Amino acid sequence: MATTREQRRSRNAEAPLTLTTEPPRSLSFADQSAFWINLGVSLIGFTGAIAVLRPGGHPQLPVVAAIVATVLGTVVGTAMVAAAGAVGARTGAPAMANFRGLFGTRLSYAPTLANIAQCIGWGVYELTVIASGFQAITHGRFGHAPVIVAAGILCTAMAIWPLSVLHILRKYVTVAVAISMLYFTVQLLRNPLPQVEGASWSGFFPAVDTALAVAVSFVPLAADYTRHAHSARAASGATLLGYSAGQIWCYLLGIVALIQVGGDVDRIFDTFLGVSAGWVFFAVLVLRESDQSFANVYSTAMSLQNLLPRVDRRILAAAVGALATVSALGVHDFTGFSNFLLLIGSVFVPLCAVLVVDYFFGRGRAGWDLSEHAPARPLMLLPWVLGFAVYQLCNPGSVSWWARLWERAQDAIGFHPDWWSSASLFSFLVAAVATGVLVLIERRGRAAA
Repeated sequence: MATTREQRRSRNAEAPLTLTTEPPRSLSFADQSAFWINLGVSLIGFTGAIAVLRPGGHPQLPVVAAIVATVLGTVVGTAMVAAAGAVGARTGAPAMANFRGLFGTRLSYAPTLANIAQCIGWGVYELTVIASGFQAITHGRFGHAPVIVAAGILCTAMAIWPLSVLHILRKYVTVAVAISMLYFTVQLLRNPLPQVEGASWSGFFPAVDTALAVAVSFVPLAADYTRHAHSARAASGATLLGYSAGQIWCYLLGIVALIQVGGDVDRIFDTFLGVSAGWVFFAVLVLRESDQSFANVYSTAMSLQNLLPRVDRRILAAAVGALATVSALGVHDFTGFSNFLLLIGSVFVPLCAVLVVDYFFGRGRAGWDLSEHAPARPLMLLPWVLGFAVYQLCNPGSVSWWARLWERAQDAIGFHPDWWSSASLFSFLVAAVATGVLVLIERRGRAAA
């Protein structure tokens, strides 16, 4: 009987209020899987599928090529997320606090600040997406501001009670989302897809890189949730299976919808709302979008705790939620803003490689120092910077002044990315190999001593 009570108490426990408190291991494989499935399904994913279907500068892919690119890119990118999540499940520390062991406490502030910036930015973006989806359902009958405020309050409340939210997702929300996705899949596939002239496989690898980059964007958030998993194996398995299933389904449904509207992104929601009772199931997906904003708000609070380890995370989450809500009320054009967020996100692809290699093959095997006084390891910055440079050389992005800088670097060294170039994959591999070299040097130095 005592054991049963302890299990119930553990399952009902919430995330610790400060960084110095040991986290409860209350999330089962099913809890984690449901969470990652929900993150994989997104209204942004439906519209973002255009980058897979029509990679920049390339003709539209055949349907088979788009499917293969989506599956391959998603699985590889999610494997990186699962590896980062496994680190958090083993250490019990949130994502940014794990970088104390990799770089030292003071140097860990660099990725922490980058993650705070991108999480707040994407949290703001998600609130506007929720408002846009709601306006599509109601045909603009309700004002933009009230929806933003209501969504902001909901996401902030979810971030204050994160583990309770994950249990609710497993019991109710994931089932409703799966039913809605299945309904739209059946409805949209009832009619044959129109033939596309001039389709080509030439953009296959850029499409793979797009799907990979979207998945790997969750690397700096993963450990914030996997630290509460029963085991590292359960955490990594749930992440890989859950997120892969969610994103693949979401992107493939988006590809079908886009083909039916001739690739017009502005009309994609019309395909969902145009089917019988489509607004009911679309409303479920709009409400589910709050998971995305919740994840960004909570992970921002977790990142801030790396800087302020003794501040109550509920206070941090409330402040972040209020900031995101107010910011969403004042932002209307996200074109340049989203390009900047993608640039920030690119720093975490090579950083994931450095983290995973050093933890599983380097100093992390003996146990990282995750204390507030962890000593600096400046050499570990080198593979991160090298991998980041490779990423920018392969894909300078869309921030004009930044892209021009790296285009001049491409000209200087005589390297210009081609159809086979994958910024995410190449930067990850280069950073992983460079980290492996440093790990070998450290091992030999310890052996010689």
